[in-house]
Amino acid sequence: MPPRLTIRPGHPDFLDLPWSKSLPTWNLPNMIDLPKGISRHEVRFLSYPQGIYVVKELAAMLAENDYRILRGLEAVGAPAVEAVGLVERRTSDPGEEMSAALITAYEPFSFSYRELLAGVGMAAVKSDDDRAPGFGRRRNQMLDAFAGLLVELHVAGCFWGDCSLSNVLYRFDAEAIETIMVDAETARLYEDGLTDGHRGEDVELMIENVAGGMADIAAEMGVDVDLADFALGFDIADRYHNLWSEIGRTVTINSEERYRITERVERINQLGFDVEEVDLLPSIDDTSEMLIKVKVGGRSFHSNRLKALTGIDALEFQARAILADVHYFGGEGDATAKATNAIRWRVNHFEPMIARLNALADLADPIQAYCDILNHRYQLAAAQKRDVTTEEALEDWLATGRPGYPLLPSSVV
Repeated sequence: MPPRLTIRPGHPDFLDLPWSKSLPTWNLPNMIDLPKGISRHEVRFLSYPQGIYVVKELAAMLAENDYRILRGLEAVGAPAVEAVGLVERRTSDPGEEMSAALITAYEPFSFSYRELLAGVGMAAVKSDDDRAPGFGRRRNQMLDAFAGLLVELHVAGCFWGDCSLSNVLYRFDAEAIETIMVDAETARLYEDGLTDGHRGEDVELMIENVAGGMADIAAEMGVDVDLADFALGFDIADRYHNLWSEIGRTVTINSEERYRITERVERINQLGFDVEEVDLLPSIDDTSEMLIKVKVGGRSFHSNRLKALTGIDALEFQARAILADVHYFGGEGDATAKATNAIRWRVNHFEPMIARLNALADLADPIQAYCDILNHRYQLAAAQKRDVTTEEALEDWLATGRPGYPLLPSSVV
């Protein structure tokens, strides 16, 4: 019986691949080597005109769950890799490792946390020096982002069950770090949301997995396992609990403090989350007071606004920086004026600059570079106490070695 392929529109049909053979035996001209984390399953990268794709070989039940969960997370805007296709009936035994395969889109400019830590020798060793290898001075950012991913998935009603250093990808998002989930084979989605018990279990599994990953890295590097940073998972868990408490806390206001509703919504938006609903509930203890409870959505508030206004796709914090540039160019007026100005900004400023950045042979991510230039423009203007054009900022940015964003403090305290 031939294999059954389920492929989403807009992608190759993948009929050219030898699905009857196990991935380790593949030797194809469009196979490419790319960095990847530790995986329990065989993984191969394939290049097509439509993009780069990742094929993972695994048993049918796991592959079906992985595909279904990733599609579900995409539907609610949660940060996970994009499921492109599912290949079933590769063998007659659905329990065999090669009985199925999952196809996902490759996430450009991304690396796993394990790659980062394993690639610098002593990174698995606990150190109080923020200049130490590994996360280095970006430790707070990296751990906040790791914790933020777990919060986003839990907001979406997803119990992961396999959060680890290998299964979390990161990439730069303007001044922040974006994190992405891979490997959803053990995950479950709950329409009614997660209970505190579900969340607690998932956090405990993360702590165990991170500790195991740190021990593995230390052993690989010839470091005494007793010196491995086993507290890393607990640090992430603390950050998770702080962020969860911030987005879930209830605020009490009196009848003359309705402005605090807006403040509460803006605070959630500052953390990057959408607010789907605001509930105003009467206080049980005081009839003159009300309770503000917000229903938090995905972490895509600014990227959704940018997409709606300009049609540009960007990561969340990149979108925040680019929206500020749209307003800098001239975003005042009514809705029609703002839309018109946004079109002019894109045609006259954004697209020409992106074209120039794309012409730089050694530049990986033009959107991130554009955000770096915007930050550089602000730094120059503040230092010179005058307005600086984007053209001036570009020339100085290139001349000074393309500096990026300064480090940010932890987002939740």
